Amino acid sequence: MEQKWLFVISPKTKLIDLNLKEVWQYRDLLMLFVKRDVITLYKQTILGPLWYLIQPLFTSIIFTLVFNNVAGIQTGGIPPFLFNLAGITIWNYFKECLTATSDTFKKNEQIFGKVYFPRIIMPMSIVVSNLLKFGIQILVFIAFYIYFITTGHDLIVSKYIFLFPVLVLCMGMLGLGLGMIISSMVTKYRDLTFLVSFGVQLLMYISLVVLPLSLFQEKGFEWAVKYNPMAYIVESGRFMILNEGSVSQFGVIYTSIFSIAVLLLGIVIFNKTEKTFIDTI
Repeated sequence: MEQKWLFVISPKTKLIDLNLKEVWQYRDLLMLFVKRDVITLYKQTILGPLWYLIQPLFTSIIFTLVFNNVAGIQTGGIPPFLFNLAGITIWNYFKECLTATSDTFKKNEQIFGKVYFPRIIMPMSIVVSNLLKFGIQILVFIAFYIYFITTGHDLIVSKYIFLFPVLVLCMGMLGLGLGMIISSMVTKYRDLTFLVSFGVQLLMYISLVVLPLSLFQEKGFEWAVKYNPMAYIVESGRFMILNEGSVSQFGVIYTSIFSIAVLLLGIVIFNKTEKTFIDTI
């Protein structure tokens, strides 16, 4: 009698093959990886999940002291601490997605070499788990937002706030796409691991995280952020939350197309690399 196999593992033949059906079949494994990422990261630490709150708060305080109090950079009537906290909260989600997924093959070579499952589940789990951290940091931002309102500051949420999830989606696609591209290259070029951590720090300063767009325009350096999709995401996000800054129609269209293109390119390179990475890692 002919046997009907439950699962058939075969090489991918399509250039772009998300295979969402197979990913859905392994959804329980995806949630296990998400749980692992959230719990084990701060396991055996004294403060535990409080680090989700401490890191953006202390970074915002330092940036406020250095850039606003010492350097005298103006934030357009918005409390400098809240201005910086908004940018850092948005930036952190992209940064964590990028840096964590960029080392996927190297970190999980032992698992990948022993058991089969859709490899793309691993970077996807990182993006989802970071979404939970991002949600916690958003709640902290809302708490400080309410505090500043009660202390007499005139803060208004933009009418475009309902589009904020679109920005989060773009950040997730950018972080996942770039992370998969870099992870595929790290299998051959280990130096990229150090270059990513250094490059992310430099990228932050031209992504309008702590420096307003008006400052770049005033100094004649607008070209430095013109083609940076994260600059448009941070500026648009700050505009939606604090009603400060601007939203560029070109920036929204450019960022959306760029994010989708990077994600598709990342999937192509990731799928190609996963076939042979075990021989080069």
